[in-house]
Amino acid sequence: MSRLPPLAAIRAFESAGRLENFSRAAEELGMTQAAVSYQVRQLEDRLGRALFVREKGRVRLSETGQRLLPAISTAFASMGDAFAALGNDEADILTISAATTFGGTWLSARIGRFQLRYPDLAVRLSMSNAYVDFDASDVDVAIRIGPGGWPGLRADFLFRSHVTPICAPAFLEANRITAPADLLNVERLAPNDPWWAGWLAEAGVDVKPPPRRGVELDSQLQEASAVQGGYGIALMTPLLWRAELDSGRMVQPFETLYQPGGANWLVYREGRSRVRKIERFREWLREEFEADRPLLPEALWQPLD
Repeated sequence: MSRLPPLAAIRAFESAGRLENFSRAAEELGMTQAAVSYQVRQLEDRLGRALFVREKGRVRLSETGQRLLPAISTAFASMGDAFAALGNDEADILTISAATTFGGTWLSARIGRFQLRYPDLAVRLSMSNAYVDFDASDVDVAIRIGPGGWPGLRADFLFRSHVTPICAPAFLEANRITAPADLLNVERLAPNDPWWAGWLAEAGVDVKPPPRRGVELDSQLQEASAVQGGYGIALMTPLLWRAELDSGRMVQPFETLYQPGGANWLVYREGRSRVRKIERFREWLREEFEADRPLLPEALWQPLD
């Protein structure tokens, strides 16, 4: 500990470096700008190196500052997690951020079972396709779609991303869709999405779909509404629409599944893996997906390479 510079100076540097602005750092720390500047100067004097390049009324990190900041920011985040574990982490609210389609289908249909199993925990679910900033929110866990490997976060693999054409039964009949190539001549939602070319190739159609005008929606939730209303056919994730497929409200004409890359992950801060509410949600999620395992080819349950 004797080798460490004063904590106040380290804190001032971390805030100023992260924000690249001494005035905003002062506001964040409840100090004056002069005090932040003084602490940073003290740290620079101790290290014998400049941490910032000061030019024309603004500052930016020097090469030394760029090397130092990530480790210091991670250390402060870990300390924050440790203190939070003593109190807030055992609070009775689990806050979940989920990708829009996953949250509005699979998770919304099942989350009540989690709350009934753990009645002492309340659940707050928000849905967005944007990656949540764990440092700037009270989110405990997130369901993300992507490659995994986010710095400072633990990502538990759930299943590989996959899509296949899905439509209403009346649309299938009206357009006499019997072979994958028939989809080249019908209304496709997001017709210029490269995933269509990927799925068609996977299904053995050598013809690349020509560009065309059409309807493009933000999520499968909106696409499902359009499809059930009788408009078009959409690339959707059948695992998330089992109730609609089993009831016959929507149909999956072909078994071919296309993997566009990426996967669904349960994500949370590395230092919070042993927080009770996160442990319980992780265990419950694994149980639910284990029950769904027969619904997909085994390859889709295998982690990404």
